[in-house]
Amino acid sequence: MFADLVRLINRRASADYERGFVREVKVRARTPRNARVERLFAICWGLILVKSVAVAWLFDRYHVPVNALWVIAPTIVFATLCTAVYLLRD
Repeated sequence: MFADLVRLINRRASADYERGFVREVKVRARTPRNARVERLFAICWGLILVKSVAVAWLFDRYHVPVNALWVIAPTIVFATLCTAVYLLRD
């Protein structure tokens, strides 16, 4: 906005005005995935599986009046979301 105002007052284009346009665009290659992070995801999914089995067993064993999926489902949904964000990143 101010660049146009300066040009309007001076009635000529400044050198910065011409340099303000994009001259070239370079596209970088996609960064490779980190093996340590993928190993961490695998470990976390294993822990989620163990937790889900333990919660289902404990809810059944102690006759909790709530369905175990109320605890398991949000864990699975958020873990899936985090994994999808990592795998589908640019």
